[in-house]
Amino acid sequence: MDIKKFRNIGISAHIDSGKTTLAERILYYCNKIYRIGEVRGKDGVGATMDSMELEKERGITIASAATNVRWKGYNLNVIDTPGHVDFTIEVENALRVLDGAILVLCGVSGVQSQSFTVDRQLKRYGVPHIAFINKLDRVGADPDKVKDQLIEKLDHNAVLMQIPIGLEDKFEGIIDLISLKARYFTGPKGEQVLEKEIPAEYIKKAEEMRETMIDAVSMFSDELAEAFLEGKETDEMIIAAVRKATISLEMTPVFLGSAFKNKGVQLLLDAVVRYLPNPTSGINIAHDKNDNMRKIQLTSDPELPTVALAFKLENQQYGQLTYLRIYQGRITKGSDLMNARTGNNIKVGRLVKMHADNMEDITTAEAGDIVALFGVDCALGDTFNGRGIHYTMRESYVPKPIISLAINIKKNIDQEKLSKALTRFTKEDPTFKAMVDVDTGETIIHGMGELHLNVYIERIRREYDVDLEVHAPQVSYRETLTKAVEFDYIHKKQSGGRGQFARIKGILTHSGKDENIFMDKVRGGNIPSQFIPGCEKGFFSVLGKGDLAGFPVVGVKMSLDDGDFHAVDSSQLAFEIATRAAFREYYRKAKPIILEPIMKVSVETPSEFRGNIMAIINQNRGLVLDAVIDDNFTRVEANMPLAETFGLATQFRSVTQGKADFTMEFSEYKAVPKNIEEEILKKREK
Repeated sequence: MDIKKFRNIGISAHIDSGKTTLAERILYYCNKIYRIGEVRGKDGVGATMDSMELEKERGITIASAATNVRWKGYNLNVIDTPGHVDFTIEVENALRVLDGAILVLCGVSGVQSQSFTVDRQLKRYGVPHIAFINKLDRVGADPDKVKDQLIEKLDHNAVLMQIPIGLEDKFEGIIDLISLKARYFTGPKGEQVLEKEIPAEYIKKAEEMRETMIDAVSMFSDELAEAFLEGKETDEMIIAAVRKATISLEMTPVFLGSAFKNKGVQLLLDAVVRYLPNPTSGINIAHDKNDNMRKIQLTSDPELPTVALAFKLENQQYGQLTYLRIYQGRITKGSDLMNARTGNNIKVGRLVKMHADNMEDITTAEAGDIVALFGVDCALGDTFNGRGIHYTMRESYVPKPIISLAINIKKNIDQEKLSKALTRFTKEDPTFKAMVDVDTGETIIHGMGELHLNVYIERIRREYDVDLEVHAPQVSYRETLTKAVEFDYIHKKQSGGRGQFARIKGILTHSGKDENIFMDKVRGGNIPSQFIPGCEKGFFSVLGKGDLAGFPVVGVKMSLDDGDFHAVDSSQLAFEIATRAAFREYYRKAKPIILEPIMKVSVETPSEFRGNIMAIINQNRGLVLDAVIDDNFTRVEANMPLAETFGLATQFRSVTQGKADFTMEFSEYKAVPKNIEEEILKKREK
């Protein structure tokens, strides 16, 4: 198939904006499914793209799901992404392989807290996108307000391409501002699109809005600008100018509808084909590992050596399923590929196209396509190469986990099953981590939020039949020092025969950032170069557990300036031991403090409850940064210590009659107040 007739698109939005409902309608109108399922499993079946039992029960998307459909001769690979901030890595991994996206917004709520996160992700990866204002059948729907919020809050050059015929319960159809025709959606599921003349009462408004739209679009086309002045503009000129502006990220065309009421989805699909780029439009860069990581611009040419990226992993009953985006070349069943990270060769056994949790076997796939391989052992983000090249793609941005839970098994026989589950989930999701605390023997899991960890705990129980005990969340505290100290330490051990001797001198100080730094400033050979790696190893090995409260140490710089050695008794091990001991002895003198994670909290609430929300934030050691009032709604931005955020959702809902919505993301580490530090130290002593 002609690569220019491919579209790789994602559906991104704030939670509960209607992404999965929209995806279900896209599948239906493209004849991929013959029955529309509903989110939350109200129909006993659930939405096609929410194939996990937990997704159907909770009515949320947890894992991104891929499918492929055909629309008017075009091949669309569609990825439905989660809207909840806890599953943001699923969105990150999907966006890095997509050529375009649909940004879905609720016609009532408009730009919400998670819309900001999604917008940042789209901009981070330079993904061209169109906007779809959904739920125009709801009470309070106002597409003009939402379009203005796109401009004011997200800094988009948002331009309405349609206007609605009626709103709320009177929402009947859509007027296309390019063709100046009205479209109505009839049939049991809105599958028939009828084109009619614009109702008389809308003619004047439609003409005015068309003029406004062309005025905005003509900024990107001299040909259209001239033709518009002479009254000779054509539909083709407008479409070409909108496409150019969209792909260059200079404009966001805005479309309207109600996915649940089956209105506007077909016109949105037309817009995807018209305005979003094909795989040849974007610039995709790889790095040549055989040539000092030189940048290579990939070409969507099936005849060139293959370059493909693993952007999603799933562990299935018969092995690992690896989702790939092919950037260059082709993949054929039975062909050989090399993993650029490990250097290992693999043979392509089973090649499939995905439709949610169903597969369709194929024999070959070419540049620009999204496919999946079965039974390949690899990690998320691995690059696969064809013969003769050794290219690797850039790594995606992975936010650090900020919350942890302790889990224990009730029966020893479940240990192996738990180990398998944790190995699988940590491989599939880089924001989910698992470790064993050497002191307590407890298994600690780390994640992006309470929902994130609760979902994995439930999956371990259901999918692996493990009976788990779960402890209260533990905050990921850190330690650092606040005062620079000079150290001079001698390690000497003599017990007959060859002994141990090492002397190190230098300065322990704050590094000025969160990372730990070791600097070798020894001159004149006072410490031979072969012993320096021992010092560095000793320094980094002792940072996992600080001497103040046993938390990991961050933001420390050790500068090694001088020292001494013995021709016989000195060794790399002796200098490693000396460095560890020196750090422990002098760290206490550097006035260490405990750091706690601070979260950026964004709360959306009806304005009447604004005071209640601010009071809760202040009571929980929070700091209100901003309060943006938009009509009857207020968005409160605040910083809060993670330790104070557990149970926050319940508090917010109780004082707002359940009407508040909030999201959190990690902001930074800050020193805990002295009284809190004393409490933490007392608990650690117990």
